[in-house]
Amino acid sequence: MEANTSPFKAVVQIILGSSSIARRTILSEMGYEFTIMTADIDEKCIRKDKPEDLVIALAEAKADAIISKLQTINHQEKDDEQTILIAADTVVVCEGMVREKPSSKEEARQYLKDYSGSHASTVGSVLVTNLKTGFRKGEWDRVEIYFHEIPDEIIEKLIEEGIVLNVAGGLIIEHPLILPFVKQVVGTTDSVMGLPKALTEKLLREAL
Repeated sequence: MEANTSPFKAVVQIILGSSSIARRTILSEMGYEFTIMTADIDEKCIRKDKPEDLVIALAEAKADAIISKLQTINHQEKDDEQTILIAADTVVVCEGMVREKPSSKEEARQYLKDYSGSHASTVGSVLVTNLKTGFRKGEWDRVEIYFHEIPDEIIEKLIEEGIVLNVAGGLIIEHPLILPFVKQVVGTTDSVMGLPKALTEKLLREAL
């Protein structure tokens, strides 16, 4: 069923707990209206051995921080309206190592060089909380991405532009500079971008 036929849109307030432009775009494409709230957490303090566990833990921490913020500002629900909070997180896995946002241009450059002629995975979580009922559920999605050789001059252009410094693993496959060098995506591009549509829709329905 298409998202824009969802019966609950008129009676539900949705909060997207993310500052990601990509996630905003994807949720809008799904036909939802929503407000934005961000979580002020130190993601580096949360560590897990498995990337799947890490992205769920990070999404839970984001959700908890936003719920605390809502309580602080005396957020009041209407009796006839439910509020759904969507939190998400994404990491890149390459050569068995978890990669979050690059800490420097040098690190971003090395990440991109590692992807050249090789492959990486994204592991992304979606966590949905119904603030009225207390329902909470999170799941993860994994996508495999295979690359052609990426020329050094393309990598340098991406570094100078700076956008790769703001995304997990410096990986932004929809960017017009990198897209020609993506050989194959096993999974969905929206998941790589930070919000898998099918999983998000599934969890939203379960939350209601």
